[in-house]
Amino acid sequence: RIRAEIERSLPAALGRLARFADVFREQVRRTLVVPRARRRFWDRVFEGRVGELALAGDEIAARRELIRLLDGFRSEAPSAGMVHLVGAGPGDPDLLTLKAHRLLQRADVLVYDRLVSDEILSMARRDAERVYVGKRRANHCVPQDEINDRLVALARAGKSVVRLKGGDPFVFGRGGEEVEALVKAGVAVEVVPGVTAALGCASSAGIPLTHRDHAQACILVTGHLKNGTVDLDWKMLSRPRQTVVIYMGAGALPQIVAQLISYGLPASTPIALIENGTTDRERRIVGTLATIDRQVQRTVLTGPTLCMVGAVVGLAVERGQEFNFESRMGL
Repeated sequence: RIRAEIERSLPAALGRLARFADVFREQVRRTLVVPRARRRFWDRVFEGRVGELALAGDEIAARRELIRLLDGFRSEAPSAGMVHLVGAGPGDPDLLTLKAHRLLQRADVLVYDRLVSDEILSMARRDAERVYVGKRRANHCVPQDEINDRLVALARAGKSVVRLKGGDPFVFGRGGEEVEALVKAGVAVEVVPGVTAALGCASSAGIPLTHRDHAQACILVTGHLKNGTVDLDWKMLSRPRQTVVIYMGAGALPQIVAQLISYGLPASTPIALIENGTTDRERRIVGTLATIDRQVQRTVLTGPTLCMVGAVVGLAVERGQEFNFESRMGL
């Protein structure tokens, strides 16, 4: 079946194009000594008029067009680099956007954090340089200023850089800080959105973030501020008829629960914790504000965990969704 899919997606004359390109391979290597320039040249060959002519069997015209194109590349000034801030989604590789996948295939350098799954990393070009800059709470492998400087340096070296971030770059991904640094340095930058964890985890768990009968608003907040505190607008978060999604909140769960109750949210309000959402390592636990801390103490949460608070959490339970760790893990 895979063979049939491959044969259907490739032109029948592909072998003819490969033999044609092989004739010029050494000449192109000597002419364009920079690998990135060669890759751009061959991309232009295969995707443009040269490839069309070769596939059609007009090798004389294809040869003439290729030589013209190579002469143009020889005199062309080195192109400036660019940084693409790409959202990798919540973990499931099938949730990666088509544009993100295309950029991964073309990147010279991949700068990624710890929330990016191995399955998504494997989609990048095999010869792309990989730079890990992951962070954990209270343990920053690479300071943000150093990440910014590295992105600027790579782009100024003429590299095509993909800064790959879990979820969406602009939802608690510090993408705004990196864009500011790149723009200030005069580096071209593009932001490619991704499926943020709130959307991915809610869909995976069967929890509607909004519902006409239960939640007319959805609020995304972080449970870990820049200064290490959890000083949030508790009065606003404790209002009824809304869904509150808390990123990076597992470590401060007792404080979060206590504040929500103290500002008027009923202790019976449903809350769900979803670890490694959308992946085959996903684990879930559900309870109420009154019980969740005790339930979590019986487990060890090591992966990225999202907290969802509101009546909508109870809807998934009513539909028979399995939310306890034991049933999810088959124990």
